[in-house]
Amino acid sequence: MPEVAATLENAAVAQPAIEQPFVKELIKQWRAQDAHGAWDGKTDLDLLEPYIINKEQRRQMPIMGDPDPETLWRLELFYNAVGLVIERETGVMASSMMKMHHEGFGRLVLTAGRLIVVNKHLRDVHRFGFDTLDKLAAEGEKLVTAAVGMIHRFPEVAKFEA
Repeated sequence: MPEVAATLENAAVAQPAIEQPFVKELIKQWRAQDAHGAWDGKTDLDLLEPYIINKEQRRQMPIMGDPDPETLWRLELFYNAVGLVIERETGVMASSMMKMHHEGFGRLVLTAGRLIVVNKHLRDVHRFGFDTLDKLAAEGEKLVTAAVGMIHRFPEVAKFEA
């Protein structure tokens, strides 16, 4: 995976991506999953490496395929990080629900109260990843910004308590 390492090294030079709130939260999510300290020696960039899939690697993947459990877990961590950044920025808890077909397509929603703040149709999940760390950070920040905007637009629905 020398191409991925080179991509991550280039991303390390462009430090702002790793300093963005979404990327920091994604790293925290990974670290929180390590109950036995197996990843203590790994750098933050090492933890984010599975999210970086360049065009050549993507070409080598089959067009149709079943996502493995690790890929689904990575997807869950990504959207959990989105939800936690939304919560930190708004004070409203955002929780994710994902329904996935075994062939790699499905739907993910993030809700805040009774408000759906993220609604994503997922396909080709076995190929889930981003060309660069900057694109990973941009997608996370884009989802957070849109969700925070929805919460500010409909606060009475988002902050609804049953």
